[in-house]
Amino acid sequence: MPMDFAREQMIEQQLRAWDVHDDAVLDTVRAIPRERFVPEAWRELAFADCEIALPRGKRMLRPMIVGRILQQVALRGGEEVLEVGTGSGYLSACLARLGGRVRSLELHPELAEFARTNLNATVPTLPCEVVVADAMHLADDSRYDVVVLTASLPIYQTRFERALKTGGRLFVVVGRGTLQEANLVRRLGDDEWERSELFETSIEALEHAPRPEAFGF
Repeated sequence: MPMDFAREQMIEQQLRAWDVHDDAVLDTVRAIPRERFVPEAWRELAFADCEIALPRGKRMLRPMIVGRILQQVALRGGEEVLEVGTGSGYLSACLARLGGRVRSLELHPELAEFARTNLNATVPTLPCEVVVADAMHLADDSRYDVVVLTASLPIYQTRFERALKTGGRLFVVVGRGTLQEANLVRRLGDDEWERSELFETSIEALEHAPRPEAFGF
C-alpha cells in the first residue's frame, strides 16, 4: 500500500473519527513522515491503530492519541514546549512543526539517540532538542508555554503544572491500568490552575513516577 494513501486513511479513519479536525494538526500529520520514526522491523505498521514497539521496551503512541494531544495543546507558534518522554521523536517533530521550540526529556540514552537520529535524518531544521534526563528531577524554576507527558502518572504530580508559564497548557494522562483519564491543565495565574478531563485512555506509566502504595493487611 502506497505510503501517502495509508497516511490519508490514518487521518480519515483514526484522527477525524476521533474528533481531530484542526487543519493545522492534520497538515502537520501529513507533512511529518511517521514511517521514518518507526523502527524498520515495524515500518509496515506505521499508520496502524496500535502502539509500535521501540527500544528499551517502550512504545509509540497511537496516531489518534498524537492527534488529540496536538489539537488540545493548540500551539500558536513561537512557544516553548517541554515534552516528557521523547520515544521515537515523532511527536517532538509534530510539536516543532506546529511552531513549538521543543525541549524533549528522555530517560534512556539509547532511546534518546534513536530519536535524535530520526529527527536529524527527517526534519533537521526543526527546533527540537533531545536531552537525557529524568523528568521527576525537573528544576523548580522551569517554565514553559506547553508541557506534554507521553506516559501516564499513576498519581498526579503538581511539579508539571508548576512548570507552566501563566497561560500555559499541560497535557497529562492520570491513573493506573485501564482506568486512566487524559487531562488538559491551564495555568491561569501564579497560584491558579484549571483542569479539564478530555477522554479515557490507557498508556504506560512514566518511569520513576510515584505509585500508590500496595494494599496489604
